[in-house]
Amino acid sequence: MYGIMKYYFIHSRFSFKTEKSIMTDSPVTLDDIDRRILNALQTDASHTNAELAELVHVSAPTCLRRVKQLTDSGVIERRVAIVSPDKVGARLTAIVEITLDVQAAERMSEFERLAAAEAAVLQCYRVAPGPDFVLVVQVADMPAYHALAHRLFATHANVRNVKAYFSTFRSKFETHITV
Repeated sequence: MYGIMKYYFIHSRFSFKTEKSIMTDSPVTLDDIDRRILNALQTDASHTNAELAELVHVSAPTCLRRVKQLTDSGVIERRVAIVSPDKVGARLTAIVEITLDVQAAERMSEFERLAAAEAAVLQCYRVAPGPDFVLVVQVADMPAYHALAHRLFATHANVRNVKAYFSTFRSKFETHITV
């Protein structure tokens, strides 16, 4: 999965962008056609509607209606391009554990907002047990990570502990969710 390839984000109950509890989102009922559409789109979302319909063996109007329903229901979150970090100079991946001093709901949400506003933070997860958050960060190099750490961690009074792991080799990167 190097270079640029389009794909669809499939809704995840673990999205940090929502204030809802991870237990309140109930799965959407998917039939075989929905699954075929989602699998095809996760592999290559650049197909035209006619191509996608042929690929999943349904009529073009049915395919268009199903994709709209999957989008409207939040199963398909958005369409994006996967960019190769090496090709754009973002060569350093860090997995960062964050422990906050105060874990009150508003303080957790405050940190999530700060992390979400930081372009280098690709993913942010509340986790348990252990640290409060795990972030996946993509930056150009160690000086860029240092600047990010200063901006996001060192100047935030509620951050008690930061533990970073730096990737030396990415052996797998996948965006496909089995449906």
